[in-house]
Amino acid sequence: MLRLLLAFLLTLAAPGLAGAQGAMTAMKAKDLVRARLVSESEALVPGRTVTLGLHMAMKPGWHVYWRNPGDSGLPPEMAWRLPEGFTVGPVQWPVPERIRVQTLINFGYEGAVTLLVPLAVPESARAGETVRLSGTLSYLVCEEICIPGSAELSLDLPVAASAEPASGQAALFARARAALPEALPKAAPGSYRATREGDRLVLHLERPGLAGVTDAAFFPYAEGALDNAAPQDLAIDAAGLHLTLTPGDAGQLPEALAGVLALTEDGARKAYALGPEPAPAPTTAAAVPASPQAPPAAEAPPAPEEESLTLWSAAGLALVGGLLLNLMPCVFPVLSIKVLSLVRQAGESATRVRLHGLAYTAGVLASFLGLAGLLIALKAGGAGIGWGFQLQSPVVVALLAYGLFAMGLSLSGAVHLGGGIVGLGDGLTRRAGYQGSFFTGVLATLVATPCTAPFMGAAVGFALTQSPLAALTVFASLGLGLALPFLGLTLVPQALRLLPRPGAWMDVLKGALAFPVYATVAWLVWVLAQQVGPNGLLAGLTGLVLVALAAWAWERARGAGRLGTGFGRVAALTALAAALGLVAVLDGDRATARTALAQGEEAFTQARLDALRREGRTVFVDMTAAWCITCQVNERTVIAREGVQAAFRAGQVVYLKGDWTNQNPEITRLLERHGRSGVPLYLVYRGTSEAQVLPQILTEGIVLAAIGQKDVAAAQ
Repeated sequence: MLRLLLAFLLTLAAPGLAGAQGAMTAMKAKDLVRARLVSESEALVPGRTVTLGLHMAMKPGWHVYWRNPGDSGLPPEMAWRLPEGFTVGPVQWPVPERIRVQTLINFGYEGAVTLLVPLAVPESARAGETVRLSGTLSYLVCEEICIPGSAELSLDLPVAASAEPASGQAALFARARAALPEALPKAAPGSYRATREGDRLVLHLERPGLAGVTDAAFFPYAEGALDNAAPQDLAIDAAGLHLTLTPGDAGQLPEALAGVLALTEDGARKAYALGPEPAPAPTTAAAVPASPQAPPAAEAPPAPEEESLTLWSAAGLALVGGLLLNLMPCVFPVLSIKVLSLVRQAGESATRVRLHGLAYTAGVLASFLGLAGLLIALKAGGAGIGWGFQLQSPVVVALLAYGLFAMGLSLSGAVHLGGGIVGLGDGLTRRAGYQGSFFTGVLATLVATPCTAPFMGAAVGFALTQSPLAALTVFASLGLGLALPFLGLTLVPQALRLLPRPGAWMDVLKGALAFPVYATVAWLVWVLAQQVGPNGLLAGLTGLVLVALAAWAWERARGAGRLGTGFGRVAALTALAAALGLVAVLDGDRATARTALAQGEEAFTQARLDALRREGRTVFVDMTAAWCITCQVNERTVIAREGVQAAFRAGQVVYLKGDWTNQNPEITRLLERHGRSGVPLYLVYRGTSEAQVLPQILTEGIVLAAIGQKDVAAAQ
């Protein structure tokens, strides 16, 4: 039996591991992208600025990404290694193309692209010396699959009193500048504005003489600002151009809408930069001091704190995090049910009880490794996902709610599927009891994914940046931590003697345990309400009714004779099929972006965060999700407390809230930047200083100390 369980465990883990390794090794990124670093000038002049070019030529059919990659992807980033005193400015991005990948719209470049980067040469540079400019270019190149790649680029240039244009590069830089968006011609005030009309946004470019425009596309700077796949409806009148857009998940306000407007006018393509240019992310162009004569070969910018973990320290943190998951409210109902099952089996031989513990552990490990394998494969394919990603799908949320609702009905005695399900019933426990324990472990893993225990964030974030084998090791340690309490109870015979004797009290306890299960179902329905519109929520609730109907029909069929039993079971299966049919349409009724925030909250966008930092403001960033129980507990017991809110007001702290209930690539990027793969993530920015990462379990004192208002709160 255990050999079969082990084989199943390896079968679940193998596809993710093989898929990740295949995506990484079947093709080499360097064969798909040829990258080089070029200079517009033959020499560097002290006190002057020279333009560099990051030139990337892609294999036909493949593409790289713009600064906002759209629905998926990652933009190229250069980690510079520069001599002391040399600094680079923000990348100048050419106008991208809309690239359709099935139902997604990405923004990027095919063929070739040159990203222009200004380099400021210090006055201290000495004529006659040779300077090495170098760095690591990281990128994601995609066709039907995506392959991450990197290139070590370097360029040696002399320092001189004057410089001529570099021979052979004039045409390349001319094409690059021609591909940049132009500044909007200065006209009457209000020539560019955006308004909200119902659930759409309308971008107005008030300029006469645009009758020759036949096509237009708007590329927002902020990820998640628009529904990129939605049509952009163009209208031209005497006043100018009007482009109707669909808001995205970021809740972008019209006045903050900024980006690039590309037009096809009289057969020629033109593009204009509209709105304020967002500041570059702090890690985009971090210069690392180096000696001009002997720069380090491959020195990188300082790594985040999480990246200082080793494999074994990350595995240790994961083990502790898994142990703490047992205390989370999402895991408690299932764990309680399994302990009740163990009481029932206490009269069996110690060997059989141990095998139940091992089967439960195998179910937990198989599920964690399967989930890890899927995460690794999707990450290798360029998907921006993390821990708990499956709960961003309303289909998964609804199915989990239906399964737990059926289990609650069984515990309440409304239906007797052999006395219970997932390890409690005779149908599984008597005929195949070890399978019942195994699938209870699977269920425990599923309901644990909305929770993030202390120590988990750093461990999981580390795992998803390592090799597939290292990542699977960390996830296996996390699963072992979740399974360890129950496993330890079954492996120690002395512990079994502490359990009470089976009796009538078990039926009472079993009925009582149905109510935390129903509470979990209610919470999942609340999560579903954040993800879908009214019609989708009605479909989800109707599915619960159909599950109850199926349970009732199945129970009524028991002992109803051959004809009655057959009819009842057909009716039950039909009701279940109808429920599954309703689930299948939930993705088609996604909820629109949530714009109604509590007083004092603002919707997170990277552009808004950058603007606040430039102003020197203190910012509290809360990355949350409706399905993240840890997030909800922190918000209600700490962040929403009057003491914290008063401190926010006293210190003029801006509270930015990022909702990751549905996929939001801009939030995913921020999580990855701080070595995290899931929520919660709490950051405090004080002016232009780097972010302070707060613990995943908050207290009022932690928040007040981070925003510098602890003394103010104590005085109130």
